[in-house]
Amino acid sequence: MKIEILASTKIGYELTKKEALNFSGKSAGICYLPDSMEKLFNESEEKTNKRTQRTLNSGHHSVFGHVNYNLSLEQVPKILAIILNNEKMYNTSEKSARYTKMEPNESEKALYEKWIEKYMKIISERYTLFDEKKVQKLAQENARYLISVFTPATVMEYTCNFGQLNYIMHFCENYIKDETKCTKFDQNIKEVFKEFLVQMPDLKVEGLDADAKKREFSLFAKRQRKEEFGENYSVNYLASFAQLAQAQRHRTLSYEISFLDEPMYYVPKIIRGTDLEEEWLQDIKSLEEYFPQGMMVRVNERGTVENFVLKCTERLCGAAQLEIMDQTKQTMDKYLMATKHKNTEVYNYLLNYSKGARCTFPGFKCTSPCVFGGKNAFTRVI
Repeated sequence: MKIEILASTKIGYELTKKEALNFSGKSAGICYLPDSMEKLFNESEEKTNKRTQRTLNSGHHSVFGHVNYNLSLEQVPKILAIILNNEKMYNTSEKSARYTKMEPNESEKALYEKWIEKYMKIISERYTLFDEKKVQKLAQENARYLISVFTPATVMEYTCNFGQLNYIMHFCENYIKDETKCTKFDQNIKEVFKEFLVQMPDLKVEGLDADAKKREFSLFAKRQRKEEFGENYSVNYLASFAQLAQAQRHRTLSYEISFLDEPMYYVPKIIRGTDLEEEWLQDIKSLEEYFPQGMMVRVNERGTVENFVLKCTERLCGAAQLEIMDQTKQTMDKYLMATKHKNTEVYNYLLNYSKGARCTFPGFKCTSPCVFGGKNAFTRVI
């Protein structure tokens, strides 16, 4: 066996479109390699260019996925991150609204600051063992439900291959041109896509698109899907935009969303049934036209049973976002009920992961225990 590095990421170096095409064209030559890799990667530029064009025209675009770009995106809306993060072939590092204080626009800032103070008070009263730093973090996590998914407050690094970046740019162009997409959300997202295309480096290549395969952004559902549970599963539930963004980190699972006919909003558990619930709903409803992160959408989640367990290993935890922990537990309960008498092999497999939080899972060792433990993780309200 012989392993060599053909190319690698280098800080500050911007690979040009010409270089990306050249590398992809050489990669295309591997499929019919007559000689050695060394000879292929040292062939004439003219020969490579001809192969590159033939490969583009043939639609054999996988070779354009060998070149990666690390993009820095600043002051981008959360919804753009959500859309990009649904496309699977990527790596992302994103500023967390759970752990850092956000800077929303003026229409949301007063309410965001107001509810940080309210949550800090109620959390510190309910959980007296929490220090000020943890209380602050949890207050921010819950107040961020008020921030619009269109507020340009997200900072992220997005690593994606050359071919996929071209697909994404083309998806944006097609969405913008689609006159059937005419809701308030569509109008807002079209403006986001326009700015995204303007700001993108010069990497667009004519013909490097997914039109032949009729592909488009995968986030938006085209039809309603039924629930089913077995070796593979499909489950429907309501979730806030904030929870959806958490769920997307499980890239082995597939997510689609559709909008509700009448807006609904997530109410943090710690204020449910209190005088603050009505005040919260009034405040978040006042931001309806901005699409706050606490707005609920209809989600379809699909995957294999093994990959669902991987999700449970991350989300059935006292340190996980409460909304996604609760939803994951609900899916586990549905899965067990559906397979108990119809698929005992899957049922018994899942049973090992249904007795509590992940610290109760067989063979799991927690390196950073939370204050709730395996039992109280499911009874917490924050």
